[in-house]
Amino acid sequence: MYLIDITIKADKVPADLSEKLLAGHRKWFTGQAQAGKFLLVGPYKDKEMAGLAIAYTNSRAELDEIIAHDAYYPDYATYDVHEFQANLIADNLPDFQGK
Repeated sequence: MYLIDITIKADKVPADLSEKLLAGHRKWFTGQAQAGKFLLVGPYKDKEMAGLAIAYTNSRAELDEIIAHDAYYPDYATYDVHEFQANLIADNLPDFQGK
């Protein structure tokens, strides 16, 4: 399992591409969630243009391939990836969707 800290480089995104890139980014993470690769995705409330994804893939190489298909990759975002082991998962985790 992996934690992916994604930060969009807002100062690097051309104004004429910003809406198209954001739409592509949203489509990318929605598709990965539907494929079961992204388990949780959301923006940070205390940091602009940044968010977190929790991913499950068979390998880091598979995750790197997934990241390479994001609309912001490689020039318009940073992807800080950490391998993670979930030892405890709250039963009420779904209760926090949208909060």
